[in-house]
Amino acid sequence: MRVTRFAPSPTGPLHLGHAFSALTAHARAEGGTFLLRIEDIDRQRSKPEWERRIHDDLHWLGLEWPEPVMRQSERISVYRESLQYLWAEGLLYPCSCNRRDILEAASAPQEGGPRFGPDGMIYPGTCRSHDRSGPLPENMPLRLDLRHAMSRIDGPLRWTETGTDPGPREIDPAALIESVGDPVLARRDMGTSYHLAVVIDDADQGVTEVVRGRDLLEATPLHVALQRLMDLPVPDYHHHRLIRDETGRRLAKRDDARAIGLYRAEGASPADIRKMIGF
Repeated sequence: MRVTRFAPSPTGPLHLGHAFSALTAHARAEGGTFLLRIEDIDRQRSKPEWERRIHDDLHWLGLEWPEPVMRQSERISVYRESLQYLWAEGLLYPCSCNRRDILEAASAPQEGGPRFGPDGMIYPGTCRSHDRSGPLPENMPLRLDLRHAMSRIDGPLRWTETGTDPGPREIDPAALIESVGDPVLARRDMGTSYHLAVVIDDADQGVTEVVRGRDLLEATPLHVALQRLMDLPVPDYHHHRLIRDETGRRLAKRDDARAIGLYRAEGASPADIRKMIGF
């Protein structure tokens, strides 16, 4: 039975792009289970009122899901257990660099200038030699030593894509190291990171197909690597097209004019929303 999910962050209004993603995930789950998950680990920007509006807008679109809804802010101890495992395996190290430190190090002549991957600017490994003994550090960023981690995995990383250019996919660990660097798995103000939380949540909820936008396509090899490292199931991935404005720019939460709530206030129907996004 297929299990899909829609996992928004309650940091602003849902827009037409969210509607497309939620409706796609719901359709992909036909005959199975569609889940709603609230990704609220950014506790500074996440607001209860936005979470309430997410539920209201999705119900208005005709979507239903099992209750209770998983909320990441209630699972920090779960993420901590996974960090503890990776720390005990010697795969994490504390990082004291700020963004300016990373930019300066990545801009050094021997580094060839800054490069970017699914975790932002590719980290040049400045803190990789930091002490990894003792208990798991608290309230400090922790990075995955990707080179060391990939030495634990035999052969390429494999998964199945059902959306963009569907078919079997694979990436060599060496290519992943080159394109990602050492990603942050725990941020100082969150206790985890998107990359870690999402793979743990998908496994715990039994998600069999991850439905999300093409903007997250390049993060998939890293997520598969984390799944392999923590012996988690690897779901299928369905990366769908993005909804863009008239200039070709993909919609974001700053695009309040595209908010579902505003269309509702102006008298639009759920059928109108579906037509707008070509669903």
